[in-house]
Amino acid sequence: VARRLSLRKHPECHSMAGGKAIEHLAQTGNQELLTFRLPMQQYRNCDFSFSGLQNLVNNAIVQKEKEEGIQEGEILSCVKDVAAAVQHAVAVHIIQRTYRAMLFCIKNSILPSKNATLVVSGGVASNQYIRKGLQNLAAANDFALLCPPPRLCTDNGVMIAWNGIERLRAGLGVLHSTAGIRYEPR
Repeated sequence: VARRLSLRKHPECHSMAGGKAIEHLAQTGNQELLTFRLPMQQYRNCDFSFSGLQNLVNNAIVQKEKEEGIQEGEILSCVKDVAAAVQHAVAVHIIQRTYRAMLFCIKNSILPSKNATLVVSGGVASNQYIRKGLQNLAAANDFALLCPPPRLCTDNGVMIAWNGIERLRAGLGVLHSTAGIRYEPR
């Protein structure tokens, strides 16, 4: 969506990654000016998919470009509202699907009845709007929320190392056996 909105050309976002630019612009946008149908509402499972949402957003952007009489690649006057609406739709989709997964795990006794923890990492965990929504979801269901600091959420190597640190702190170890492990520093 950031690429389609040409956010690299936006004066506030030229040096930001796409997700960060969407989050930044969404802070001052009105998410209610555009509404996007949430993906996969007909499926009662825990799967995520954003392809349908992406198509809806692309169509809305094309429509707005026509209304404003601008070419693809130019910045829409309503770019902040589009960013806010997209961020909100993505957050709601993630929260709904995560809630389904939590209910499934509780129903099937996959999680402990007390002290259940929702762990969120990766780029999605660096978005404060989504993180806040997941925090509310976790709190409403008596789950703890565990997220790495946002600065560690965009580098897979750091996230894997952080997971290893947490496992060591919990006394779980990282490997059952180091026999046969080869590594070469680069």
